[in-house]
This record gives sequence, C-alpha cells and structure tokens, in this order.
Amino acid sequence: MTRTELHLEKPRSKFILVSIILLGSLIALFTALYFYSQSLITIEAPKKDLGQKIVIQLPSGKSVFTYENLVVKEEGKLFYKGERNTLDLTGGIILYEEWE
Repeated sequence: MTRTELHLEKPRSKFILVSIILLGSLIALFTALYFYSQSLITIEAPKKDLGQKIVIQLPSGKSVFTYENLVVKEEGKLFYKGERNTLDLTGGIILYEEWE
C-alpha cells in the first residue's frame, strides 16, 4: 500500500471535530450571556437635595457660587462643606440668586 492509500483508507473521526465546535459554541454562548447580564445591572447613586442656588460675596470682592445645603454655620463661622473639601467663608454675605 502506498501512503496515499493508507491516508484515504483511514476513517476520519468526526467526533473530535463536532465536540470542538460544540465546546466553542458553548463558551461563546456563556460569554455572551455574561456580558449581557452585566449590561443589565445599573447602580445609581441616590439624588442629593442640594437646596437653592446661592452666591456668597466674600470681603475680598470675590464670589462663590454654591448650593444652600453645602454651606454650614458653626461657632459663628461660615463654612462650605463639599464632598472632598471644606472652605472657610467667614465674613461672606449670602445672596439668594439664580446662576448658571
């Protein structure tokens, strides 16, 4: 027998090919379902009530635009308490004005 005859007579196993295709499609399906489920989950922060818009005129002549609930009076001093910082606005005059 020649080499080509041996190669042609050898039965090919389609089981391996079918199992590879099935495994690949299952992996693709699970990956698609995972990313789809992740896109459905949304986490939203609760809305804070910041109050009215105000302008604080400082003694130096500068203006600070902020919201009413972020300004706090403690021990006779006026403070701006933001999310990450605190500013001393003592001596400033609060004006209730709309700004953009």
